[in-house]
Amino acid sequence: MAQNDKEAPEGEEGAEGEGPAKKKPPILIIAIAAAVLVLGGGGAAAFFLLKPKPPAEAGEHGAEKKEKKKEEKKEEKKEGEKGKEGAGAGGPAPVIKEGPDGVVFYTLPDIVVNMQTADGKSTFLKLKLTFELPDEDTAEALTPNLPRLQDMFQSFLRELRPEDLNGSQGTYQLRVELLRRVNLVAAPAKVNAVLIEEMLIN
Repeated sequence: MAQNDKEAPEGEEGAEGEGPAKKKPPILIIAIAAAVLVLGGGGAAAFFLLKPKPPAEAGEHGAEKKEKKKEEKKEEKKEGEKGKEGAGAGGPAPVIKEGPDGVVFYTLPDIVVNMQTADGKSTFLKLKLTFELPDEDTAEALTPNLPRLQDMFQSFLRELRPEDLNGSQGTYQLRVELLRRVNLVAAPAKVNAVLIEEMLIN
C-alpha cells in the first residue's frame, strides 16, 4: 500500500511535468495567428489604398478637362472682342467680332507704310482693314498666318503711289488686290470681302 501511495505522487508529478509541455503549443498557435492577422491586415490596407480609381471618377476627370478647355476658348474669344493687344513678340492681336447673318468681322492691327512719290518726298499710308469671314473657323485659320499676311500687304502697299489711290476707282482696285492676296494666304478657307475702315495719306 505504501508503494502505491508513493507511486501516486510520482504520477502527479508526471502529470504536472506534462502540463508545461502542453502549454507551449497554444503560445505558438497564438503567435502564428497574430502574424497572419498582421500580414493580412497589411495586404488589405495595400489593396484598398493602391486600388485604381473607378471608371466613373476617371470620366468625371475627363469632363472637367473638357469644361476647362471650353472656358479657356471663351476667355480668348472675349479678349479678342475687347480688342486687347497680344503681349511679347506677337504684337497687336486682331479683333474678332460676330456680325449679322453668321459672318465674322476680323479687324487687323493698323498698317502703316512709307509710299513712293515722284519727288522723293516721304508720304505715309495708314490703313485700318477688316475682313468679312464666313465663319469662326476661317478666323482661326487666318490668325496663325497673320505675319505672312502683313508682310504681303507691306510689300504690295510700298509699291503704290498716292495717285494710285485717288477716287473711288483707286479704292475699289485696292480692295480687289488686297482680297486676292488675303485669299492666297487663307486658302483653302476663303475671305468674303476686304473692308477699308480707315485710310489716311500723309
